[in-house]
Amino acid sequence: MVDSKLTGKPVTGCMKTTIDLPDALVKEIKLRALYDGQKLKDAVAELLRKGLAAPTGPADDEADDGPGYTLDPKTRLPIIHTTRRADPSEEITAERIAEILLQQEVDWYK
Repeated sequence: MVDSKLTGKPVTGCMKTTIDLPDALVKEIKLRALYDGQKLKDAVAELLRKGLAAPTGPADDEADDGPGYTLDPKTRLPIIHTTRRADPSEEITAERIAEILLQQEVDWYK
């Protein structure tokens, strides 16, 4: 790392920024980060890279079999379609999500 001549702080190649995102979206990203074993900032960066690299429209030769999920028309959150119902111990409830997010933040600051 090289010190910036203007600020005297190390240059890391990262830029801090603040953006306003819907709470539900942030929770979804936090869950994905937890599942993938990532920090929130790394998950956001990866999702932005993937989004920017994605084609802007569907290719003509792609089959339209439909995704393994649909978006809820009211919340715009994904509804994932599976072949079996989740076991009650695997089911994701609001309380379970809160526990997961709290544990993730505790682990990050250890």
